[in-house]
Amino acid sequence: MKVLVGMSGGVDSSVTALLLKKAGHEVIGATMTIWDEVVRNLAPNGKEACFGPKELTEIPETRKICEKIGIPYYVFDCREEYKKLVLQNFREEYLNGRTPNPCIWCNSMIKFEALPRTARAQGLEFDKFATGHYARLNYNPESKRWFLQTALDIKKDQSYFIYRLKQEQLANILLPLGEYTKEQIREIAFEAKLKVFDKPDSQDFYAGDYNDLLEAKENPGNFVDTKGNILGRHNGIWNYTIGQRRGMGISSERPLYVIGFNKERNEVILGHDEETLKKTLTASQCTWMDFTLSDKIFKANAKIRSSQKPTPVTVFPQQDGSIRVEFEEPQKALTPGQSVVLYREQTVLGGGIIDEIIE
Repeated sequence: MKVLVGMSGGVDSSVTALLLKKAGHEVIGATMTIWDEVVRNLAPNGKEACFGPKELTEIPETRKICEKIGIPYYVFDCREEYKKLVLQNFREEYLNGRTPNPCIWCNSMIKFEALPRTARAQGLEFDKFATGHYARLNYNPESKRWFLQTALDIKKDQSYFIYRLKQEQLANILLPLGEYTKEQIREIAFEAKLKVFDKPDSQDFYAGDYNDLLEAKENPGNFVDTKGNILGRHNGIWNYTIGQRRGMGISSERPLYVIGFNKERNEVILGHDEETLKKTLTASQCTWMDFTLSDKIFKANAKIRSSQKPTPVTVFPQQDGSIRVEFEEPQKALTPGQSVVLYREQTVLGGGIIDEIIE
């Protein structure tokens, strides 16, 4: 089988290519370029990031990895799609007082869509597209639908980040690392003498300050408490996210957290720790795997961030296709713009983008 592997220059994608080559497949390495120097004053935050000028040095390094593995390597330009589908969504969401997850949009629209599509458009032929994500892919012959399960290494599971993949995408991908632990992958890379065996994982999507990307002018407004009392001034609601504790410049006997926004009044609402706890959210733009949403209330487990342990919820389907999700226990920092992903044991049911926090 001929397999195109999306390569980032890290240990996971490098070992993915190596494992597939050892399994007897005809493997092709490919990297998507997304950085186009749109940010003129990048101030690196010290984190390994997907979007940043380091891409320019990682491409030659990835080419050397492919040469060592013994596979051809190509670079495909996905900058325009990235700007239109990921960065534009990022800006719109933040400027509207929401907190998006650009990695989720990038995976579903760029990495698993634009990259293989561009490769085919430029003449490359392949049967499957593979990545170094930690998740397991399965197929239900009865429903004839594909679905994801959590990785064997639950600490590295990335099913949260790829829950929006569609059936046609799932049917044409491979996820070889789902049955491995991170330690095993690094050991394989070490034994193969791949220099990336100890390379740090990416920690963020951007290597600088988010304001670099927002390109927004200051829009001063008030910090207020839940009763509307003015506590101080801010320079723009996009500088803050739900649950944020630092950076307000307000003295208080008890720590203050961002608990909400009033976009119409340009206010950032602050509260104490207990006021960050909520139990109910609504979500739309839902996608489903081997699961059909009906009008019946159902039980599941939910994650509102990738590192969270799935927690019990009751899901109330709405007539417009959205869902209301009620947690058994209050959750800290439920955040509009983020994703809620639903599971049953190890299986991903689907999920959606959080719209509103109700209570």
